[in-house]
This record gives sequence, structure tokens and C-alpha cells, in this order.
Amino acid sequence: MSDRDPEMLVTAGQAPDFQTLDWHDGDMPYSKEFGDHFYCRTDGRLECGHVFLAGNGLPERWSQEKSPEGDFRIGELGFGTGLNFCETWRQWKLFRTPGARLHFMSFELYPMKREEIDRALSRWPEIDAERQALAAAWPDAPTGNVDLQMDDQTRLTVICGPAFEGVKGAEPGFNAWFLDGFAPSRNRDMWSPELMQALHEKTAPGGTFGTYAAAGFVRRNLQAAGFTVERRPGFAGKREMLCGKK
Repeated sequence: MSDRDPEMLVTAGQAPDFQTLDWHDGDMPYSKEFGDHFYCRTDGRLECGHVFLAGNGLPERWSQEKSPEGDFRIGELGFGTGLNFCETWRQWKLFRTPGARLHFMSFELYPMKREEIDRALSRWPEIDAERQALAAAWPDAPTGNVDLQMDDQTRLTVICGPAFEGVKGAEPGFNAWFLDGFAPSRNRDMWSPELMQALHEKTAPGGTFGTYAAAGFVRRNLQAAGFTVERRPGFAGKREMLCGKK
């Protein structure tokens, strides 16, 4: 199966609302719902590598760990433009071993439209192939569980709806988490004690998380859920980020 010819399954469900966007600097999406940009204005792709990939010890762990189903499973809070998935997929193709499988599962309350995803991701030529494949596969009206087989070793599932309900309904065994909701000050539900506890319950032993967020209540909620939490230097001048382990 080619990277540009993915199989797609969209399950039935109640159609969610879409993001209401402004566009800054030509192709930088800004959510009116949350009053925040979707990623760092310096370079969201490099931020993904620093915070989410390196914060979870990737790509090094890809050759060492699997979920009970045989996949390496990444969970993400907030699919947004799909940038984190596309950059992760790009690196996965560079470092994966024969027969290894990646299942990237993201939880998104307000899925973006195909043309919005394509516009936002066109900012980075490094992920051009991944952008084109994602935009081609993305449904006109994403709802329920959007399940995309992107290539023989890569599956993307986007659960449309509230993150807490989606995470609670997911199978356990996640190896890594990308905690990428909007800023905690603007979207506290995405960083609540209840959601952090649900994440911990669904994480495999030794599983990890990475997040740009460093607010005190986020750190405390993660610790209370049972994660060990480490502060690291943030991206592009941001003083701190958090990562940790179950």
C-alpha cells in the first residue's frame, strides 16, 4: 500500500462542531473558540520534535517497545491540524524496523476541515508527502472514529468528541502520550485531574508523556494521577516543559 493511497473507515456518530478559525501570517491557524494558536509561532514542526518526540524518548524507543497488540501506540490530546501526526509519521518512516506497526490515536473535540488542514500544513515542505496523504484521506465530515490506514505499518485514529469520554473508552496499553491541548489557562478541561487519571489508567507500564505545558496545576494533576514528572527546558525560549513516566 502506498503512502498516498490510504484505506479509510469513518464510523457513524453525531457530527461535531468545527473550529472557527482566523489565519495569522498567511497560514497560521488561530482558534476563536480557545483564543490560542495551534502551535508555537516560531516553528511548530521543530516544537513537535523537541517536546513530543524527544520528550517521549522517540525515535529510540520504537525498536524496543510494543503494546499488547504488537503496535507502538501513541495517544494525543488535540489533533488540531495533524502536524504532530505528520511529523511523527515522517520520522517513523525513517526509523521503523520491518514489520513494526505504529498506531497513532488522537482525541479532538473540534476537527478541522480538509482544506484547513492542508493550508496549515503547507507551511512545512519537510512533511509535504505526509500532508498530501492526510488531506487526501481526511473525510468531508469527520465524526465518530476516523480510522485511516496510512501505510502498511502506520494507522491513524482520530476520536471526534470530548477527550475524557474518548480516553475512557479507549483500550489500555498506550506507550506514549502527546499532551497538546490549547494552553491550560484557556482550556482547563484538557488538563483536569479526571483526564490525567484516565490517561494514567490507559498507559502501559513504563509509558511516557511529553507536553509543552508547565503550569503548576498541570504538574500536580499528573503527579496525583501517578506519573513521575520531570521539568526540562522548553522550546524556542520557553523556560520549561514537562515530561514523565508511569
